[in-house]
Amino acid sequence: MNIISKPTLIYYTNKYPIASTALLSWYKDFLRTEFGNFNELKEVYNNASIVNNKRVIFNIKGNSFRLIISVDFKRQSAYVIWFGTHQEYDRIDAATVAYTEI
Repeated sequence: MNIISKPTLIYYTNKYPIASTALLSWYKDFLRTEFGNFNELKEVYNNASIVNNKRVIFNIKGNSFRLIISVDFKRQSAYVIWFGTHQEYDRIDAATVAYTEI
C-alpha cells in the first residue's frame, strides 16, 4: 500500500516523539501490505475501525494514540488525515476532521 503523505507522518513523529517508534513501525508494516478491501485490512489490523467508506482508524502505541487515514483500495494508496492522543481524538469527529496541510 502506498502512503502518499509521508511528510505529514514525519510531522507527527516530531510533534509526538513518544509515539514516533510505534507510528513509524505502523508505517513500515503498512507499506509492505496490499488490501483489496476493509475486511482484508481488518484481518491484519484487528484493532482497525472503519469510519466511512474510505476512512480507517488505527490504535497506535497501545491505544494511547489514534491515527486516521483515508484508503483507496482500488489504487492501493492511502494518506494520513489526522494523528493525535486518545484524548485529542475524543474531541474530534473522525468522519469529518479535515486534513491539514503541514
